[in-house]
Amino acid sequence: MVANNVALAGLAVIVAFPLIWMVGASFMQNGEANAAPPPLLPRSPSLLQYRALFERLSLGKYFVNSLVLACVVTLLSLICNSLAGYAFAKLRFRGRDRLFGGLLATLAVPAQVGMLPLFLLLRAVGLVNSIWGVILPSAASVFGIFLVRQYARAIPDELLDAARVDGASELRVWWSVVLPSCRPILVTLALFTFMATWNDFLWPLIVFTGESHWTLPVALANLNGEHIQDTELMMAGAVLSVLPVLVLFLALQRQYIEGILVGGVKE
Repeated sequence: MVANNVALAGLAVIVAFPLIWMVGASFMQNGEANAAPPPLLPRSPSLLQYRALFERLSLGKYFVNSLVLACVVTLLSLICNSLAGYAFAKLRFRGRDRLFGGLLATLAVPAQVGMLPLFLLLRAVGLVNSIWGVILPSAASVFGIFLVRQYARAIPDELLDAARVDGASELRVWWSVVLPSCRPILVTLALFTFMATWNDFLWPLIVFTGESHWTLPVALANLNGEHIQDTELMMAGAVLSVLPVLVLFLALQRQYIEGILVGGVKE
């Protein structure tokens, strides 16, 4: 047992070391991180790099763009995926199982394959260089529908029938019964969606042709091209990119773990 704990602690240190150095380097003075060997911690901690990001490079605007985009996509994803997941789990309609099987089959197709036709479609309807060009394609996903469906199948039919007998519409049943019952898997889905949207680089790069709409990953990639030697500045940008996702995960980790454990085995 002791040996296992020591081994796990050692692996944790190895995994966390790059993150620790990233945070330490973000507080270093210019050029300090390029020393040989590079120091783990700053000699004189400073907020110089963070001030440069927000004052000189206006990274705060891109941070807000990413935050708004991730929050809107997450909210729409929870609504759309929970509605579709509930329908596939509990409502009876012709071709339900075949349609769901067809949706699952699309998971075998790489997302990059559909980017060109999706971009052409968005261009035809005038959504290129618009925030909705990123939001709408992410409003629902096969993976999200699958997660909610698997969890919703365990909701007792008697509970849903009781709500219908009381006069509740299907929309009210979804809002008052299904959503509270599916809370753990919805938290898990929210974390997945927020992280995927926050970290997404390729699709915003394709859709946004103007700098004013850039998200944080796109802006950081451009920063890498202009300030490739400014290691400390790049590390400060990386910390800003990681921080919101880390805070959200720590705040919701209990529900997230519960959703992961039961979401895939509910029948």
